[in-house]
This record gives sequence, C-alpha cells and structure tokens, in this order.
Amino acid sequence: MSAAPSGRVEIRIAGTGGQGLILAAKMLADALAGGGQRVAQSQTYEPTSRGGYCNSDLVASEGEVDYPLATAIDQLVLLDRMAVAPSWPLLRPGALVIADTRLCPELPAGECRALHLPMTRTAIELGSERVANIVALGALAALGGVCDRECLERAVRSETPRAYLDLNMDALAAGYRLAQQASAASV
Repeated sequence: MSAAPSGRVEIRIAGTGGQGLILAAKMLADALAGGGQRVAQSQTYEPTSRGGYCNSDLVASEGEVDYPLATAIDQLVLLDRMAVAPSWPLLRPGALVIADTRLCPELPAGECRALHLPMTRTAIELGSERVANIVALGALAALGGVCDRECLERAVRSETPRAYLDLNMDALAAGYRLAQQASAASV
C-alpha cells in the first residue's frame, strides 16, 4: 500500500455527479474500517445533481486520523476528465493514478504511476455503466493494496440492494481482473 511516512493513506475517487463516487468511497471506508483502519471520509460536489464535478476523499491510518481532509493524495481514481484539474495538484510524488480510458483519456505529466483502465467500458459490457464505480473499487483495491479483498466484498454486499448484488459483485471481480491484466502488462 502506497502511504505517507506517517502511515496515513489518502485516497480520492473523482469524476462527475451521478457516477456513484460517494457510494464507492463509503464502501471502501467500510472495508478499511473492517480491516482495522481508522478512516475519515469527505466529499465535494457541485450543486448540480448529475454531471458536475464530484469527488470523495478517504484518509486512513492505523492510528488516529489527525486531519480528516486529503492534502497529499496517495491513490487517485479518475472516472471523468473533469476531475483531473482539481485533483492533480494534490498528488503525492509516486502516487497511484487509475484513470478511465474512455472518459479520462489524457493525463498531465507528473511523478506518479498512471494507469488507464477501461472501467466504464467494462461496466457497459457487464450490462450497466452505473457499476463503473464498483469496477474502479476492485481495480483500486488490487493495484493499491489498500484493503483486503474479503473486506471489500463484505462492504459491497452490505451496501448493495439485493436486486443489484450479482451485478455489483461481477463488477468488483471485473475490476480485480483489470488490475491483474494491467500488472501483467507492466512486467
């Protein structure tokens, strides 16, 4: 897990309103807490309900979270190009950046490990673009090592309505597969 020297890990999931970013961050926060981490979660969104900039930040630590807001992001998920400008200046050198190939095709230069993954395309292939957030969670957990897969699966199960459980679990597994493919390609 990429972390600041203090053991504090800052994660941002960013894109536009309506992509389920806040829900995804809540699921991840539950998984981190279930794994024994202390977690603070915050979110920023424009007043439009869909289409405006949105992000959800998590600050996790094995000890007390001394400041609950992200100031130096260790792991960043970008599900829309609109989220690049407000997030990029906060990246810690060496940060992991996972960007959607379709909605965030270009990234600025930076001292980070940037990967483009077809998260929305994968979600569409599963039957609903609305699960791109869950695909992203699987990829982030696998590539960033931020939490145990079992903890994340439990969190997704507990936050998902029964009618969407199979789809969300398929999306989570697809995110892990994308991460495996990206890791194999970079070796």
